[in-house]
Amino acid sequence: MADTLTKPTLETIPARGKITSAAGGVVKFAPSDTNYVLHLAAQDVTGPLNMLIEGAIRVVARKVYTVSSGGNFITPIFGPPKTIQGRVRALSDRSMIVQAGMPVHVELPAESSAVELANGAIGVGSLVNVVALPGATFELAK
Repeated sequence: MADTLTKPTLETIPARGKITSAAGGVVKFAPSDTNYVLHLAAQDVTGPLNMLIEGAIRVVARKVYTVSSGGNFITPIFGPPKTIQGRVRALSDRSMIVQAGMPVHVELPAESSAVELANGAIGVGSLVNVVALPGATFELAK
């Protein structure tokens, strides 16, 4: 892993977009300038609906790979995020923010065997692929 740089925070690198619906503790979040509609757990978020807002998309990584090439994306396009690929924008000892069409706050796995560094160490600017555990969340910016 790289040295500790900037601690990822909601205030420094938020995701921008619209909540298109909120029910049963799940929001459908449509990030700006994308075709994504991410289904994210958000217990206390009920809106505002269809207005530009800022918040944090958070996932816990099951596995992280450094990759040599590819684009910035999340799969699936509609539903809960399962795979996130993009460039690291900020990094701390236990988390990073990946720019994957929108910033995604990623909690790194605790086990060192769950981080594959075949294409170099993780650092700001590195291209990474994250396999996320179920349960991605959304936190509305204050």
